Amino acid sequence: MSGSDNLMILPSTDKTRIRLVRIPPDYRDQEVYRHVTGLIARVEEQSPDFDWEEILAVLEDHGFEPVEFQLGPSLD
Repeated sequence: MSGSDNLMILPSTDKTRIRLVRIPPDYRDQEVYRHVTGLIARVEEQSPDFDWEEILAVLEDHGFEPVEFQLGPSLD
């Protein structure tokens, strides 16, 4: 991972389902949130019992990459 990587956290109330993805360089900050929201909504619409692998496949089709991370302790 280089210092110029642009990353997005995909939060979840279940901490085991939090994901981190690398944003492709051709996305601007203003549009990436809306675009990812739309992609996830499309998966939810097509497959109500969706899982992370289905979402990841769609994100990867659009140039996003999963990033491994370690979740630290809570700050609150």
